[in-house]
Amino acid sequence: MTRTALFSPFHMIDGDRTRGMILIADHARRDLPDEYASLGLPAAEFDRHIAYDIGVEPVTTGLAQMLGVPAIMATYSRLLIDPNRGEDDPTLIRQLYDGTIVPGNYPMPPAEREKRLAAFHRPYHDAVSSLVKSVATASGKSPFIVSVHSFTPSMQGIARPWHAGILWDSDARAAHLLIERLSAEVGLVVGDNEPYDGALRGDTMFRHAIANGYAHALIEIRQDLIAEERGVAEWVERLGPILEEIDAMPEIHEVRRFGSRTGSLD
Repeated sequence: MTRTALFSPFHMIDGDRTRGMILIADHARRDLPDEYASLGLPAAEFDRHIAYDIGVEPVTTGLAQMLGVPAIMATYSRLLIDPNRGEDDPTLIRQLYDGTIVPGNYPMPPAEREKRLAAFHRPYHDAVSSLVKSVATASGKSPFIVSVHSFTPSMQGIARPWHAGILWDSDARAAHLLIERLSAEVGLVVGDNEPYDGALRGDTMFRHAIANGYAHALIEIRQDLIAEERGVAEWVERLGPILEEIDAMPEIHEVRRFGSRTGSLD
């Protein structure tokens, strides 16, 4: 974990915006600004999945370099405030996460909640929105948005059999192709809306892809597979050509409003 007084809530990797593809990593880092110290937690807690998505930053960086496309990452730990949650989501600022009590989040006065929204959550999403708009303008087409996450090998003592999962809501244009291509690899177990459901109202994909009718997919990779450089390289090499193939499809760059399984987009 890195703490710094000069803190930007996002990190941008520039790329060819005319390509029409964007990479997003909501939980790439575990950093905190100096004023929050460690939220009252021992340092070891920031090595766990509760603080960030292990392996996601190097995977996203590798894919951006391979594909030559822009990427944006949130720089702050999800323990501070979760960029992949809507402002009204009860898990936006967690006080208890996978058995760990977060002292710095309890109690959570309304003024402090608003401060974190204003300083971290909203600037990050404003930056994502600006990037999406600039890619749409530069490419002259609907952007293809890819979100990269990772998940724990087990949860509550139950092993998770998937090597990766592809999450989606109602628009399966990109998701089904990703699942099909990955599942064709012998021995690779791929989840379809596993280990989580891709329909989450107010999350990053809802705000920046689903609401706009943009093709998208959320890729979840099991953390033990990308915890080391070799695994990162393997997954970059595996995913890069598939994403490039999908990005080249004309229908991926059409606005199609499939709506959301969570209800109205209004």
